[in-house]
Amino acid sequence: MSGALASHARELNEGIAALGLVLPQETVDRLLAFGELLLKWNRVYNLTALRDPREVITHHLLDSLAVLPWVGDLGKLADIGSGGGLPGIPLAIVRSGLVVSSVETVNKKATFQQQAKIELKLGNFSVINARVEQVQPDRLPGGAADGVISRAFSSLADFVNLAGHLVAEGGALYAMKGVHPADELAVLPAGWALSEVHPLTVPGLDAERHLLIIRRSPAGHAA
Repeated sequence: MSGALASHARELNEGIAALGLVLPQETVDRLLAFGELLLKWNRVYNLTALRDPREVITHHLLDSLAVLPWVGDLGKLADIGSGGGLPGIPLAIVRSGLVVSSVETVNKKATFQQQAKIELKLGNFSVINARVEQVQPDRLPGGAADGVISRAFSSLADFVNLAGHLVAEGGALYAMKGVHPADELAVLPAGWALSEVHPLTVPGLDAERHLLIIRRSPAGHAA
């Protein structure tokens, strides 16, 4: 392949292997193609603060794929405030059976995601250009999601309050965080509780990463 990411293709392949994933070369090529699109559009639309092609591999593609063990087998996933389509688009690329819906407020970012859907032929990915609190579950393909994920919300309380209504019965919120957010967990809204915490090791990324899984508490079900 050619392009800004061509010289980093080996790092992506090695990172995928380090995550314990086995992906067809066609899938890896689509991940790289998405990275190229992100870099191209970013020059005009400011989709992400990252400009370094290598960081697109580590901070975006591999960081997104690191959550696959916990969300890869879900049926329906909603990605909230994904900006340039992260982690939703990489997850949709590698799991064709996963129905991914992206809810993005900013028009130019939603437009980019729609273009990526077309160019990458992602039939399992859709974009909703709206504020998440204004989106009802019936606007998502198939209704409420088994998982609602985000790596962009400023706080866990905001994530729960604004996106919790999109979680199906028995489903969960998946919050991608850096340092373990003990202070945020202490003020989770009533009716929700931390279910699991998973430290993430992202190949090539020397920074703390955690995936927090938040579910409705028994009190929340009773209400």
